Amino acid sequence: MAENENEKIIYSPAVIEFVTVCVEFCAFLEKDEVKSRNEWLGKIIRILPLLYLKATLLPETVQLNDEPLETFVNEEDYARIETKVVSIMGEDDIYLDVFVEDMKYSDMPVSASISEDIADIYQDIRNFVSVYQYHLTAQMNDALSRCVENFRTYWGQKLVNVMRSLHALYYFDDHLFEKESGDEDLNLDGLWD
Repeated sequence: MAENENEKIIYSPAVIEFVTVCVEFCAFLEKDEVKSRNEWLGKIIRILPLLYLKATLLPETVQLNDEPLETFVNEEDYARIETKVVSIMGEDDIYLDVFVEDMKYSDMPVSASISEDIADIYQDIRNFVSVYQYHLTAQMNDALSRCVENFRTYWGQKLVNVMRSLHALYYFDDHLFEKESGDEDLNLDGLWD
């Protein structure tokens, strides 16, 4: 693939919009202050569908390099995000997952963890965004290619699974019907242009 063609892909509007949502997603999860569980749920149920939508609009690209991409999220980063989400979700962190391969062979329900699913999505998204920050064309292409593949095979399904649980908690949990405003720091203006 010629470098010019590659730059058209990695700087295309669809990719830039995806990167914008990814940056917002990471910044939201990395933010130290959480005002309330209700506010956190209100924001995460708005940004996850955008992340999913923007990922579905990404262009096809092929990996250019044989060497593996650098990973930026270490075990401590992952654990910090997972622990933060566990502290917000409390006893509601575990949900029943019906879209796992093991469910076909099990008489027992299979459970999943909101915190683990969010941390898994974060790990892939943060690694992708971190590569993009260097503005190295070939690595950006390969990070995009890997992110698209991981979305299709791994974190896209986790995202829609966790959305089902988050939706129920936000809209059907009795103590959450008093919704708070607070979308002022979730800046996604211009993503629909």
